[in-house]
Amino acid sequence: MLANEVRPGPNRYVTGEEALKNLPDYLADFQQVAVITGTQSFAAFEAYYPHPFDYPVYRYDGSSSYENGQYLADQIGSADAVIAIGGGRVADTAKITSERLGAALIVIPTLVSNCAPFTPVVVVYHPDHTINKIDYAKQGAYLTLVDTTFLLATPVDYFIAGIADTLAKYYEMEAIYRQLQDDQKTALVRLGFQSASLIKDLLINDAIQAVADLQAQKLTPAFARITDAVIALAGEVGGFAVDFGRTSGAHALHDGLSYLEETHPVLHGNKVAYCIWVQLAYTNDLAVIEELRPFYQALHLPMKLKDIHVTRTDQAYFEDVLRYAIKPEETFVLIDPAITTEKVYQAILAVEAL
Repeated sequence: MLANEVRPGPNRYVTGEEALKNLPDYLADFQQVAVITGTQSFAAFEAYYPHPFDYPVYRYDGSSSYENGQYLADQIGSADAVIAIGGGRVADTAKITSERLGAALIVIPTLVSNCAPFTPVVVVYHPDHTINKIDYAKQGAYLTLVDTTFLLATPVDYFIAGIADTLAKYYEMEAIYRQLQDDQKTALVRLGFQSASLIKDLLINDAIQAVADLQAQKLTPAFARITDAVIALAGEVGGFAVDFGRTSGAHALHDGLSYLEETHPVLHGNKVAYCIWVQLAYTNDLAVIEELRPFYQALHLPMKLKDIHVTRTDQAYFEDVLRYAIKPEETFVLIDPAITTEKVYQAILAVEAL
């Protein structure tokens, strides 16, 4: 049985309307503050933030790599707090940098797109944007500050991709959970699975309305629930269930797809949405795919390879993708310890045939 080291989230998670107004109070105890952000993210923040903001700002290079994290640490030199302002890769880069500096991490998401602002998980890429590894920060964030008013600036396509990425939490954990023995279903693993089940219900019931509310620029209970489901609840699944609740087939295949350069412009969550279907085909849950089809159609989520810019289907073209997906240190093996590249490839073909 895997050990339960519970790491459910940041030291403080603050969510609500106009929450950023209180940022100066949260920064009062720090003497040297540095900011890591991206160009578009910081422009959105500056346009919204109501107070002076006179901290040094450093731009990340978009890679979420150890190399860029160390480079930024060298540029900053010394800090007791690092503020990440941006999306998932900004947050993950700042996790690397703040750890190298021994600084507290404060995360201000500018998008509702994933749980990176909440979790200690770091998705690390190489500088060329191919996947390196999944790592874990030694400490969680000191503060994650979620301003739901500000997050109405989330582009709709990123919001939808975040919904898809979060939906994977249920299907990836369920594929593992169904195989566990009762003695493996500890209280914490069960809590993680209940969180995953709640996420699925929230998304199916609220996501389409929340997208419409975002398009109309209305801050509604549905938008707020989906925001917290994507950023916070998604992180709780793995936070409590540990390796049984972090990722499995869909994300392992997603990471393998990084070897296909044409998929790089496709948003993370959109690729994950497609990979959920491949995982479901792998476990012969084709009926579940059909249950999900109306939801996918309503949100225009990818259902075929062409939707993630892949036009070839020959097995040789997918060799690197498949080899990565079945690596023992990856997470598809949690579904099937006897996984092979042929089985994954046949699941891809099964989805293409639907």
